[in-house]
Amino acid sequence: MFDTMTLTKVVGGLCGTLLVFLLGGWAADIIYGGGHGGHHGEVEQAYSIPVEDGGDAGAAEEEAVPFEEIYASADASAGEGVWRNCRSCHALEEGVNGTGPSLHGVVGRAVGAEAGYSYSGALVAVADVWSPENLNGFLEAPRDYAPGTKMTYNGLKDAEDRANLIAYLDTIN
Repeated sequence: MFDTMTLTKVVGGLCGTLLVFLLGGWAADIIYGGGHGGHHGEVEQAYSIPVEDGGDAGAAEEEAVPFEEIYASADASAGEGVWRNCRSCHALEEGVNGTGPSLHGVVGRAVGAEAGYSYSGALVAVADVWSPENLNGFLEAPRDYAPGTKMTYNGLKDAEDRANLIAYLDTIN
């Protein structure tokens, strides 16, 4: 049922298919790649758009808005939605500690002052009070703000989300 001729046909078919793909890639490179093939070197663009300032379009960064301005217009109800990221480790009830300390009244509270929670000590070294600015820095990148902290969360990258969350936490007293 399976003889030498069948095996020869299968191998020949696979080799033929591979050859078609290789030749097709070579032809496409000549047609669309300008005939440069796999050669190294500078490839000249077919059409370039002159830029007056000579700078990169991607290099222009927006001016950073100070956190105080973002926090002044923060929405505490939007911060309640951001809180969902935090509630797996933290509680809002006073004195209820989980993996992380209770965040009841955290805005304006002394750093490392939640009773019954064992802090790592890294936080006390970087701040005295959880002001909105200190919370912003910590929530952006906890391990960068306080190296050695127990908090393993990667942080909130969006400044508006951080401001909204801090505004929400400020309402929990």
